[in-house]
Order: sequence, then C-alpha cells, then structure tokens
Amino acid sequence: MPKKVKHRKWQKGRSKDRAVETRGTKLSFGNFGLKAESSAWINSRQIEAARKTINNFIKREGKVWIRIFPDKPITQRPPEITMGGGKGAVDHYVFPVKPGRVLFEMDGVKPEIAREALRLAGFKLPVKTRIITRQ
Repeated sequence: MPKKVKHRKWQKGRSKDRAVETRGTKLSFGNFGLKAESSAWINSRQIEAARKTINNFIKREGKVWIRIFPDKPITQRPPEITMGGGKGAVDHYVFPVKPGRVLFEMDGVKPEIAREALRLAGFKLPVKTRIITRQ
C-alpha cells in the first residue's frame, strides 16, 4: 500500500478534470454567459484579453460582468539560482477554474452580437467554453 499523504496548505493543489464546480454555475446578472467546460488556471492577463475582446466587439454598448478574480498567488524563483534560500517571490496570480463555472456574463445587446463576442472571448482563454443563455 502506498503511504497516504496529507494535503498541506502550502502545496499548489491539483485540478482534477473529474471535479465539477458547485458555486457560480448559473447566470446571476446578465442574459448571456460564458461557461467553462474544462479545468485550468486562468491568469489575470488572459481575463483582461477576453474582457477587451468582448468590449471591443460590442462597442461598449451593453454591460459585462467578470465572475472570476485571480486571487491565487504563484511564486517563481529567479533563473540560475541554486536550490535553497526559501520560497520565491510572487510572480503572478491565477484563478483555478473547474468545469461548470460561469466566467463572464453580458446583457444589453442583441443575442447574435452577444454570442459572437463571447465566442471570440473564449478563444483567449485556456479552457473549453460554452455560451449559455437565461431560460
């Protein structure tokens, strides 16, 4: 039997493809949304690129809600540094996404414009996405 390892607070954490999101799975603000279909870490640059794509396509007409915030710090050691000396400095922040999480919501634009804007924003993200609407 392999030795059972306890999960420690300071470990990175593992994103399992089998794990499904339980929070943030339904539209709360807008009529259209972009929902994650796979799991990954999304960093702040990717969120900003998707937001700019949406706003550029809808010509700043409707309203856009960003439902995720990168609050997990990722540390990085400088290159060519020997082992030891402690943990590295914070390099960037990410948001660990599980399947089912709503990433963006929109309202105030025509359905065909909203679908195309969200489709283009999905290309900027490292997860498979699906466009959802309010029933």
